[in-house]
Amino acid sequence: MTARVLVVDDVEVNIKLLEAKLTSEYFNVLSANSGQLALEIAERERPDVALLDVMMPGMDGFEVCRRLKANPLTADIPVVMVTALSDASDRLQGLEAGADDFLTKPVNDIALFARVRSLVRLKRMMEEWRLREEVYGKFATADQPGSEIDNKRPARILLFEENPIIAAQISKLVEPLASEVILARDVAEGQAKLDSEVELVIAGLSESDGALRFVSQLRALEATRLLPVVLIADEDEVARVAKGLDIGANDYLLRPLDRNELIARVRSQVRRKRVQDRLRENYQRSLSLALTDGLTGLYNRRYLSAHLDGLMARSASVLMFDIDFFKKVNDTFGHGAGDEVLIEVAARTQRNVRGFDLVARYGGEEFVVVMPETDLPIALNVAERLRRTIEEQAVGAPSVGQNIPITISVGVAETLAEGDTTVALLKRADEALYAAKHKGRNCVVAWMPEGQTQPEPAAKDE
Repeated sequence: MTARVLVVDDVEVNIKLLEAKLTSEYFNVLSANSGQLALEIAERERPDVALLDVMMPGMDGFEVCRRLKANPLTADIPVVMVTALSDASDRLQGLEAGADDFLTKPVNDIALFARVRSLVRLKRMMEEWRLREEVYGKFATADQPGSEIDNKRPARILLFEENPIIAAQISKLVEPLASEVILARDVAEGQAKLDSEVELVIAGLSESDGALRFVSQLRALEATRLLPVVLIADEDEVARVAKGLDIGANDYLLRPLDRNELIARVRSQVRRKRVQDRLRENYQRSLSLALTDGLTGLYNRRYLSAHLDGLMARSASVLMFDIDFFKKVNDTFGHGAGDEVLIEVAARTQRNVRGFDLVARYGGEEFVVVMPETDLPIALNVAERLRRTIEEQAVGAPSVGQNIPITISVGVAETLAEGDTTVALLKRADEALYAAKHKGRNCVVAWMPEGQTQPEPAAKDE
C-alpha cells in the first residue's frame, strides 16, 4: 500500500532518516522543517499521514496538530507524533490535541510501517464516507437532516482478555466511558457475545494469539468490518502489535497502562465510530432519496428503469396507469388534497399486487407496476382488479374533509420474445394507456400487435 507521508521536523538529519525508511517501503514523502510550513503543505497537498516532531521552535508539534484538526481541509489527516518524550502526560497532551498515535525516538521500523499503513486505510475509508455524505447532501432537504452525533453517550464495549484479573483491571479503568463492558475469554465467546450495539473492542494480546484470531475474524465479516479495535500489549510485543495493525486493529496501548491515556484512546475510537456510523446512515438515506419518491414512498423512475433492465431476459408484464382527470382534483380541492389522493392510490396499489411485484411512481399522477414471470392474461386480471379497487371507494382527503371519487386508466404490455428493451416495453405500455384514455377512461387496455384482438383476462389471479 503506497501513500503520501508528510514528515515534519526542524532537524534535517531526522527528516532524511525517516524519508529513507519510508521510501524503502514505497511511500511518497513530503517534508517540512517548521510548523507553519507543515500547515501550508498539509492544506495544499492533503497527505495521507503526517509524522510530526513534538519539540520544534516557534510552533511545537502539539500546536501544529491542533491547527490541522481545526481546519476542515486537513482535519481527516491522521497525525503521528514522533518524539523523544515518553512520559504518559506528553502522550495524553498529544491525544487531546487530536494525535492518532505516538512513536518514540529512535523509531522502530516495524511499528512505523504498520502504523502508517493502518492510518492510511483509516483515512481512505473516511474519505470514501465523506464523499458519500457529499452525495447525500445533494439529495437531502431541510426537513430531512442528518443525524446528530452524541459523543457524551456511554459506549458498549467488548473486552477480549484471557486473564480474568487483567480483565477486571481494564474494566475498572474504562468504566467512566462504558454503559457496559462485556467480557470474553476466547474467540468463540467473543463471537457469541458480540452484537450490533457494541461500539468498541479492546483485545489483550497473549501467548495463545486468540486476540489476533479474533481481530482477523472481525475484519472478515461484513457486519464487524468497521468495528474499532484497540490492542493492549507488553512493551516487548511490538512485532505482534504491528501484525495486529496489519490485519485491521485500529490502535494499541502498551503496558503498564495509563488510565488517562486509555480513556483518551477509547474516547477517540468511539467518537470516530459514531462519525462513521453517521456518514453511513446519511449515505443510506441518500440512496433512499435518490431511488424513491418522497411523497408516496414508492420507487421512482430511475429505479424502475434499472429494475426493468434486469428483467428483460425473463417474461414480465407491465401495468402503466394514471389517475383520470387528476388536474381537476388539484384545481377543485387543492394540491394538498391531490397529494393525499396520490398517497392513497400508491397504498392501494401495493396492497393489490404481489410482494415481489414492483410499484413505482413514474411521474406526476402516473404509476407503473412491474410483474415478473407474469403473462398478459394474468396481468390484465390484476389491472382490472386494481381499477375496480380504486373506483369502488372514494379517497378520503382529511385536508379538505371530503371523500374524493377517482378512477384510473390502465395500459398493459408484456415483454417480447427476443430483442426487447426497457424503453420499448414502457413505450408499448404507454401506448396502451393512451388507448385506454381514448376509449373513454376508467378501463384497461392491453398493447397488441396490429391486427390482433385484446386477450381475455385470466379466470383467476396467480
